[in-house]
Amino acid sequence: MTIDIDKLEAALFAQLADAQTEAALEELRVSALGKKGSVSELLKGMGAMSPEDRQVFGPKINGLKNALNDAINAKKVILADAALDARLLAERIDATLPAFPRFMGKIHPIMQVFEEVAVIFADMGFTVKEGPDIEDDFHNFTALNFPEKHPARDMHDTFFFEKNSDGVAKLLRTHTSPVQIRTMLNEKPPIRIVAPGRTYRCDSDQTHTPMFHQIEGLVIEEGVHMGHLKGVLMEFLARFFEVETAAVRFRPHHFPFTEPSAEVDVRCDRSGRELKIGTGDDWLEILGCGMVHPNVLRQCGIDPEIHQGFAFGLGIDRLAMLKYGIPDLRDMFNSDVRWLEHFGFEPFVSPNLATGLSR
Repeated sequence: MTIDIDKLEAALFAQLADAQTEAALEELRVSALGKKGSVSELLKGMGAMSPEDRQVFGPKINGLKNALNDAINAKKVILADAALDARLLAERIDATLPAFPRFMGKIHPIMQVFEEVAVIFADMGFTVKEGPDIEDDFHNFTALNFPEKHPARDMHDTFFFEKNSDGVAKLLRTHTSPVQIRTMLNEKPPIRIVAPGRTYRCDSDQTHTPMFHQIEGLVIEEGVHMGHLKGVLMEFLARFFEVETAAVRFRPHHFPFTEPSAEVDVRCDRSGRELKIGTGDDWLEILGCGMVHPNVLRQCGIDPEIHQGFAFGLGIDRLAMLKYGIPDLRDMFNSDVRWLEHFGFEPFVSPNLATGLSR
């Protein structure tokens, strides 16, 4: 019996020496110490031994079991460390080499269009103005001639905050028109500004999101009329869509802050797979505009008998979709790098009128 245990021990430790992987170690452990392993079978056989034999062979079998188990665990640690060293060596990089990232980042189409629009209007003599996203009722509604019961003042159209201690509720601005009010209150005519920024309304579908982007324009001068408004918009649309001319038509509409008010359509061609601006027999609604309402001028301390003005508003997201063929507005806010890699713009080329806006 003693010879059998010695031979088994020698054989098992020889297998241990040959095992060079964690899988091989596990196979050895199961074959020796598993439920039906060779050492486990010896332990099971001790029940049939005499008390004298158990005193002799019991310590040897248990000693073999413990020694083999400890040796297997020790080698397992050694093999795991060696595998980690090999993996780290294979993954080693030379930090002195130049980096070649797969995707270096691009300008989002919304920011690209913001820049394009700002460049065009700056060339026409407009100044860019900005204002807060969180507004009060006066700047967002009252000063813009919104009636008390206007639907835009309802919770289902506008994001309102909780009322403060004096009973006044702030809100997320529904347009960038409050920037026009702030400008007219703080500056004297002549005024010629554009106001880009984020706006918020309770709406969400393929062409609407709760947060979207607008740019609005305002001109306050003596002798301003609808002809000036039409000329500015035609020039802008031709430059933005990079066509020779942009035929437009004005349809009567209603906005509380302008009178008369109009929606503007631009001539286009929908016959092919791509929308073409400036040609064809179709029309596409593109923006809203009108002459600044006298009540708005009075709210801002401007005499409507002396100064007149016009205003217009454009959806930046919509302009980006039309110009660059983006099918779904919601994709703009999904933070998908693959989408940005496809629709984005190189960050090293700024839009300019000399070499082209969208190069």
